[in-house]
Amino acid sequence: MNLFGNIKYSYPILYEIEFQLKQLKKKIFYHTQNDKEYLKNIFRKKQGYDFDIDNPKTLNEVIQWLKINEREDFHTICADKLRAREYLSKYFAEEFFIPILFYTDDYRKITFENLPDEPFVIKTNHDAGHFIIVRDKNSIDWNKKKLDFKYWMRQNYYYNDREWQYKNIKPFVIAEKLLECKNGKIPNDYKVHCINGKVEFIYVASEREGKNKRNIYDRNWNPLLFTWAAKGKDTSNLRGEEVSPPQTLSQMIDFAEKVAKDFPRYVRVDFYDVDGRLYFGEITQHHGGGFDQIRPFEWDEKFGSMIIL
Repeated sequence: MNLFGNIKYSYPILYEIEFQLKQLKKKIFYHTQNDKEYLKNIFRKKQGYDFDIDNPKTLNEVIQWLKINEREDFHTICADKLRAREYLSKYFAEEFFIPILFYTDDYRKITFENLPDEPFVIKTNHDAGHFIIVRDKNSIDWNKKKLDFKYWMRQNYYYNDREWQYKNIKPFVIAEKLLECKNGKIPNDYKVHCINGKVEFIYVASEREGKNKRNIYDRNWNPLLFTWAAKGKDTSNLRGEEVSPPQTLSQMIDFAEKVAKDFPRYVRVDFYDVDGRLYFGEITQHHGGGFDQIRPFEWDEKFGSMIIL
């Protein structure tokens, strides 16, 4: 609940007070719990059943197990949208990375003059969900937006779902080149899920500036009729029209399985296909934090049973 209404821009001091109150609430109710306690409590609320951290059976349960038991220094690098390309340069040539046009660790430097003149996406490197698609930087009040960036950079995404790899990332704001297809639309987002080092299914996000549809296929592009979405989301119309396999599908599978060698149990590797040209997106170790529901439930059990712990 916003205690003071929409005050961020008009009354920044009051907004700062609200922000500090929210941070205090988190510390009191969430930060005092250790990771296992927190995950058990949230999992029960999100999934509707208890999980056994020592004997996980479903994919979402296994994801919680991985949060606790798989913690390597390079995971932090891979989760960092700015530094990930350093680590992944052994797998991808420079041409497969989306060009970074600007970055800073000081929100005050995000000014009209410093930002690129071409279309771009501006986002943070240390969390998920904070981004703005900018086709014309003249259309945005950057003095106001700097306040958004200020608070984005002060969030520690680790505390949301206890994904350890995000805990120690140094926050930056980055502007990446906006990828657009010849038809003027942003490309589909291909989320390639690997289990035991092999691609098992591909979660396609299409119509991303409109209806935001979600289709799922196996590695041979056969439709898989299950959903993976947040509790309470209406999934009856989540699947859109069937999507043709991307021109770079075999490349995606090959690259994803190379990355999966470093994440032998489970990992998600994202890609974009722009009119037949492949770009790397990001690495996600815990899709949906392991709190989104897989329905029908049998698919959650099916994929969970495949993973060798």
